Amino acid sequence: MSKLPQTGSQTVGPFFAYGLVPRQYGYDFPQIADGTIAGDAVPGDRIRVAGLVLDGQGQPIEDALVEIWQADSKGVFAGPQRTANDGFAGFGRCGTGTDPERRFVFDTIKPGIAAPGEAPHLSVIVFMRGMLVHVYTRIYFPDEAAANASDPVLNAVPEVRRNTLVARPDGPGRYRFDIRMQGADETVFFDI
Repeated sequence: MSKLPQTGSQTVGPFFAYGLVPRQYGYDFPQIADGTIAGDAVPGDRIRVAGLVLDGQGQPIEDALVEIWQADSKGVFAGPQRTANDGFAGFGRCGTGTDPERRFVFDTIKPGIAAPGEAPHLSVIVFMRGMLVHVYTRIYFPDEAAANASDPVLNAVPEVRRNTLVARPDGPGRYRFDIRMQGADETVFFDI
C-alpha cells in the first residue's frame, strides 16, 4: 500500500475561540480556562493584563484567541510534576470577539521569578484566522527593569525590538499589551 502525501494544515481560524472558550461566546459547553486566572484564595498581587491583537493595518482582530501560562507569585509553574500554590493553574484563555473594544483581558496575579536570572513574565500563544500555525511570545512587566535587564530570553532579542515584549502601565495593577501581528512595531514571536 502506498503512503499518501501529507495535506496542508487547516487554518487555526475563528472556530478556535468558539470551541476553546464557549462560555465567553454564550454557549453552554464546558471549558477548561477563561480570562480569570487567579481566584481570591490565590496569594499574590492582583493584576489585569489587557490588550488588542492588531493586524498589519493596526486594526483589531475580532476572532483571535490568546492563551497565557504563568508562574504563581512564588515563581512556581503548575504542571504534571509540580503543584503551584493554592491550586493556582496559571493558565488562561480569552477570545477577542465578545469585548466591545475587541480586547483580551486577563485577571490574574503578578508572577514571581521562576528561575535565577529570569524576569517575571507571561508566556503567550496567539491563534487567529489566516494562520496555519499559532505564534508564541512573552509579556514582561515595565516595573521589573532590573530583572528584565538580566533575562536571557529578553536579552536574546535585539535591543531595538525588546519594547514589543514589555507591557505598558495602565493604572494601578493594570497593564496594557497590544499584540501586533505585522507592521513596523510587530511583536517579537519565538520559535519553540
